[in-house]
Amino acid sequence: MTTVLQQAADARVAAIDLAAATRLDKDKALLLMADRLIERSSDIVAANEVDVNNARSGGLTEAMIDRLALTPARVEAMAEGLRELAALPDPVGDVVRGSTLANGLELRQVRVPFGVVGIIYEGRPNVTADAAGICLKSGNAALLRGSGSAFSSNAAIVSVLRKAVADSGLPADTIQLLDATTRDSVKELMRARGLVDVLIPRGGASLIRTVVEESTVPVIETGVGNCHVYVDEDADLEKALAVAVNSKTQRLSTCNTAESLLVHAAIADRFLPLVLAALADAGVTVHGDPQVVAYDSAVVPAVDEDWGKEYLSADIAVAIVDSLDDALDHIRRYGTGHTEAIVSESLTATRRFTARVDAAAVMVNASTRFTDGGEFGFGAEIGISTQKLHARGPMGLPELTSTKYVVTGNGHIRR
Repeated sequence: MTTVLQQAADARVAAIDLAAATRLDKDKALLLMADRLIERSSDIVAANEVDVNNARSGGLTEAMIDRLALTPARVEAMAEGLRELAALPDPVGDVVRGSTLANGLELRQVRVPFGVVGIIYEGRPNVTADAAGICLKSGNAALLRGSGSAFSSNAAIVSVLRKAVADSGLPADTIQLLDATTRDSVKELMRARGLVDVLIPRGGASLIRTVVEESTVPVIETGVGNCHVYVDEDADLEKALAVAVNSKTQRLSTCNTAESLLVHAAIADRFLPLVLAALADAGVTVHGDPQVVAYDSAVVPAVDEDWGKEYLSADIAVAIVDSLDDALDHIRRYGTGHTEAIVSESLTATRRFTARVDAAAVMVNASTRFTDGGEFGFGAEIGISTQKLHARGPMGLPELTSTKYVVTGNGHIRR
C-alpha cells in the first residue's frame, strides 16, 4: 500500500472516532491547537522563512510570496480563526427537517460529517490551519496536500496541530500532511476513491481543472476569481471610488479581489479621472480599452487576454460599457462565477443586476473583498465554491457535512 493510501486509511479510522466526538471534545482540541500555534509561532515563522527564501531564489512573483509569507501577526490570525471556530455552533447532528409520517414512523434528516476530506492547495500556509480546523469542527479527518513551495511551513504547522489534537484526546490522524515533494501524492489522492470521501482544490485555474478532470474522488470545485465591479450611471461617486479601490487594493493576491472594472459611459467623464488617479496612487497598473486609454496616457492598452485574467497582482482591466445589460454581457463572457459587484443608487438597476448575474456572491454597493467565510460570520472557510451542486459561495461548517435519515419506529413493518 502506498504512503498516501495508508494515510487515507489511517484518516478513515480516525474519522470514525471523530464523527462521534462531542462539541466539547472538538472545541477543546481547537482551543489547544490555537494556543500551541501561538506558543510555537517563532518556530513556524522560522520554517516559513526557509520557504520564502527558496521562493525568492526560484523567481516566484511578489504576489505569490505574499500568499506564502507568514508573520507573527498572521500566525496569531490563524490561531484566532481556530478560536472563532470553537465558538461556532457544531453542525453535526443538526436536524435539517423532520416529521411524523402517517404510519407513525418518526423521520429525521440530520447533518453528518463527510468522513475523510482531502484538500489540495497552493501557496498559502494559513490554509493549513484553517482547513484542519474547519474539518475537525465538522467532524471530518483532513488529508492536507499543500504546495512544495510551502512544505517547511506546512510541516511545522501540522506538527503543532497533530500534537495538540492528540493531547486533547482526539486521534492525531485527524490531521495529516501529505508529501509535497512529488506530484505522485496528488495523483494517488485523486484516485483514493473509497478511502477519501471528497476532494477540495484551492488554487489557480490549472490546479482546479486538473483535479476536476482527473479525480475519481468526488470534487467540490472552488473557483478562480475574475471578479468585476460595475459602476452604474446612477452610482454615488464617493461610494463607487471607495468600493472600486478597496475591491482591487485591500489585498492583491486573493480570489475575491476585483480584476475588472466596468464603468457606465454616462458617468465615465466624472468617475474615470477619479478612479484612475486613485489606482495610480495605489500602484495599480490599469489595462484599458481604447476609450479608457484616452483618459490617461499611463493606461496600458488592454489585449483580449486581460478581460478574462485573474491577475493576483497590482493590475486591473477597465472598460467603458454603454448600459447595465452590456455590463452583464461582459461579465457573462469573462466572469468566473465567483463575486460580482454593482455600485448604484437605483433600486431597479441593482435588482436587475442581482437577478441576472450568475455568481456565487453578488455585492451591492460593497467591496468584492467581503466574499469570505470570516466576513460572513462562518468562521474559517474551506474555500469559495463556484459550482452549483451541494455548496456555493464561502464554505463554512454546514457545507462540510452531508446528511442521513434516521427513521424511528415501534416494530413497524411495511405491508
